[in-house]
Amino acid sequence: MLDIRLLRERPAFVREKLATRHSPVDLDAVLALDAARRADITAADRLKNDRNAVSKQIGARKKAGEDTSAIQAQVREMGDQIAALDGKIRAAEEELRRLMLAIPNLPQDDVPVGEDESANVVVGQWGEPKSFAFPAKDHVALGEALGLFDLPRGAKITGAGFPLFVGRGAKLERALIQFMLDLHTREHGFTEVSPPFVVNRASMTGTGQLPKLENDMYHVDADDLFLIPTAEVPVTNLYRDEILPGPLPMRRVAYTPCFRREAGAAGRDTRGIVRVHQFDKVEMVAWCAPEDSAAEHQRLVRCAQTVLERLGLTYRTVLLSSGDQSFAAAKCYDLEIWAPGAGRWLEISSVSNFEAFQARRMNIRYRTPEGRTDFVHTLNGSGVSLPRLVVALLENGQQEDGSVLLPEALAPYMGGTDALRLAAE
Repeated sequence: MLDIRLLRERPAFVREKLATRHSPVDLDAVLALDAARRADITAADRLKNDRNAVSKQIGARKKAGEDTSAIQAQVREMGDQIAALDGKIRAAEEELRRLMLAIPNLPQDDVPVGEDESANVVVGQWGEPKSFAFPAKDHVALGEALGLFDLPRGAKITGAGFPLFVGRGAKLERALIQFMLDLHTREHGFTEVSPPFVVNRASMTGTGQLPKLENDMYHVDADDLFLIPTAEVPVTNLYRDEILPGPLPMRRVAYTPCFRREAGAAGRDTRGIVRVHQFDKVEMVAWCAPEDSAAEHQRLVRCAQTVLERLGLTYRTVLLSSGDQSFAAAKCYDLEIWAPGAGRWLEISSVSNFEAFQARRMNIRYRTPEGRTDFVHTLNGSGVSLPRLVVALLENGQQEDGSVLLPEALAPYMGGTDALRLAAE
């Protein structure tokens, strides 16, 4: 959520930034409501002061034997006016919060301006796209031949987009999760947490999924709970309505399954495991002082890049345009891996700086060196998402005989196995 003071003091600046997000916002309505609310607060405070002054006269007049019925009636009338104003203020505050929750974050100044992904900028690349001397297969053909997953049975159990990994495929998923958790905790300074996989409405609102993306989420109606779309939600909410307990930055990492209906994505990448409704992911979350968030953002990007480099996967780093980044992000980098079987780049990680946008929604604060409290900056990044990582490993590691060579970094997690071969191990 934006700071209402920014809207009051720099409305032209806010309008200019929101225009780059291509998100229509009636800023005039927000400012008019805020002005009316503040005027009512001033009027209510004045009435309360007047009532207190008049009330003090009642005792003195009673002692003097004077009739106080008129002044008592005046105090009651003031009380009725105050109650009416207080009710009006509460309603205005609720409506103002509703409107403020619908306003997206403002892009940082160095974010490229554009309507969609066509304006994204590639800012770096590691490795070169792999080519083969034989016809490359895609991950579906490779995975089915190797017996790594059974997509028809997954669909039978639940529905399309809910993959079933079996045998060595399940072991590969588990190995990748353990590899990433070990890397982030042992080398990157993250503390591992294992959060709930279901969260309440306040948690989803705090990180910005609600109210905008409610239709993309799996909702448990009876309890008004949501299956998490990412570990970002429960992990960032760990400190909702708190002053952070430790020195900054604080860093946490978590493995969770993720659930996304993606109502607006029907028909896209429906074959295989490129786009699914349930997937595993390792997520990094950080809280830091505002002056450190730019450096922390770059650090998170580097942590995600290290995962891909250790696995020997070609990737590129993309700075998202103002129209392509998420509702809550002020700046976002995507990491995209090369999938030779598909012949294209696939997004595998998004690393975002939210500045104080989420913290203001969640009321997460920190204590400054001067002793005052202020909103912390929050950041997160995929460290990384599993299905497309499996896609890249299969398609980049494939051999002409149908086997798949595995990265050396995974050997300790795969029982020393260096390849997935057609004959069961």
